[in-house]
Amino acid sequence: MEVSVGSGDKNHKMMEDLLPSAKALRGEIPEVYKGFSELSKAAMADGVIPATVKEALAIAISVINRCDGCIASHARAAAIKGTTKEEVAEAIGVAILLSGGPGTVYGPRAYEAFLEYKAEYDAKRQQKRPEA
Repeated sequence: MEVSVGSGDKNHKMMEDLLPSAKALRGEIPEVYKGFSELSKAAMADGVIPATVKEALAIAISVINRCDGCIASHARAAAIKGTTKEEVAEAIGVAILLSGGPGTVYGPRAYEAFLEYKAEYDAKRQQKRPEA
């Protein structure tokens, strides 16, 4: 059974709200953004640790850092890559262990963000499947 929580598109809206400022800053320091993008691609690619697990780790680290933008970004990437809700929940559990009380606030935010994006990308994958 799929569980959904939260307000539906809160994380989508937050990312949209951040976009103009991010584009403006990227225009001022394009090489920094280019370097960060390359680092991100290298770090998050499939390797010994699958990309799906890396995204669950990134969500947990985002919880510990209390970064809503990071949470939304990695929740989206995890949903796109097919990370399971169980993987995300367990990674958030580790974040709660290591961050204490703040993890119990940001952990649910992260889980909500993941479920928001997961619902969207599951629907898109379902639409791409040929009729049986």
